[in-house]
Amino acid sequence: MTSSPRLDLRTTQSLVMTPQLQQAIKLLQLSNQDLCAFVAGELEANPFLESGEGDSASFGASSTSKQETGITLGSETQGEGGEKTDVAAPDERSFDTYDAHESSSGTYDPSAPHRDWAENVAEAPSLRDHLLSQIHMDFPDPAECMMAAAMVELLDDAGYLPADLDVVRAQLGVTPAFFESIIVRLQRLDPLGIFARSLKECLTIQLREKNRLDPAMAMLLDHLDLLAKRERAALMRLCGVDSEDLTDMITEIRALTPKPALAFTADVAPPITPDVLLTPMAGGGWHIELNNDTLPRVLANESFYEKIVGGTRASADKAYLSEKWQQANWLVKALHQRATTILKVASEIVKQQDQFFIYGVQHLKPLILRDIAAVIEMHESTVSRVTQNKYIATPRGLFELKYFFTGSLPTTGGCAEGVSTLAVRERIKALIDAEEPTAILSDDRLMALLRAEGIAIARRTVAKYRESLHIPTSAQRRREKRD
Repeated sequence: MTSSPRLDLRTTQSLVMTPQLQQAIKLLQLSNQDLCAFVAGELEANPFLESGEGDSASFGASSTSKQETGITLGSETQGEGGEKTDVAAPDERSFDTYDAHESSSGTYDPSAPHRDWAENVAEAPSLRDHLLSQIHMDFPDPAECMMAAAMVELLDDAGYLPADLDVVRAQLGVTPAFFESIIVRLQRLDPLGIFARSLKECLTIQLREKNRLDPAMAMLLDHLDLLAKRERAALMRLCGVDSEDLTDMITEIRALTPKPALAFTADVAPPITPDVLLTPMAGGGWHIELNNDTLPRVLANESFYEKIVGGTRASADKAYLSEKWQQANWLVKALHQRATTILKVASEIVKQQDQFFIYGVQHLKPLILRDIAAVIEMHESTVSRVTQNKYIATPRGLFELKYFFTGSLPTTGGCAEGVSTLAVRERIKALIDAEEPTAILSDDRLMALLRAEGIAIARRTVAKYRESLHIPTSAQRRREKRD
């Protein structure tokens, strides 16, 4: 049997994502801050896009429509348990414009005056400049000054040097003794503890400056691991002190600064701005709306497009203008679709977790992406993208939308949906917070109490949840509360 080349014709189906579809998916998972940056770039690149900061009444009329989920946009609907939910969303329109500010006021606290958070942040001194100014005074030799300045660049956010500096010393081409002498001189600079290579060395520098580095204190610094575990008996034996002296030594250590560079950190984390606002209604239920203060206002100027394209003769120019106009229309549609999708997902989350907003975390229901996707008739991946980096401001605080998706534990009462794992964690924390110093709850005892409340949980699961809450063991808590 011989083989020879041949030509076959086959018909297959495949899913191809267009560039616009890929961009729409990207927009869906962007936070409002990133979205504004993206839109700003589009406004610069596309002549037919305009920022709708001014009056946009002439760019098309508004009309309301009904979502596929049965939620009437801008009107009251019945939530789970019969409660009303008022959903405010961007209006359906001819897609010539997208004006996020027209749907509602979008202000979570109307009485609070708007102020830029950056105006209240004082300009903090730079640690680098602070150290370099001291180095130029304390290191008159140019070579030593250059070497000391190079060490400043090696500091981490806490003000520590790397533990292993052999490579750095080899690159500088100096002897170990000379290199160590430079570090010792650097460790005398302000703030105390800077240029340390470990927590022990950082505390040692500060105690030596205060003339408190006696043999007992040095021994305590050698066993910081025992101090973290509150092994007082072992520490008293090693340091050769009684309980009162050990307490005084621990108090001195706690008064030190373990991260000396933090006082000079000028970076201020920006506040989280909610994407969705949830407020209670007077007659019961919830009012849900987008935070329009954070959304960009984009207008597609059709009259300008018609004017420009009408005076264009070259086919290449017309093709360019047509492409830009299509991109402008697509962006307006994509922004509208993004806002509508976020509201759909947020509204259904509020309906599903209604008891949480009324009574607290103990009433948080188990919820997965599939539960929301099935109701709003969207894919799970869409719900996942919507809940990433999106926050909702509620009477109970600010939460990321993905916070409301938790696993479940079975119950002994026959409840089909079980109980939320997050609610169980909070219950464990509450039980430990309420325990008496003379009756510390072990993991076995916590398991028994939870099972008495109808939660089927194993002891190892209790231990795992306790550790995730950064709560020490019962033995450590007993020593801590006894002390």
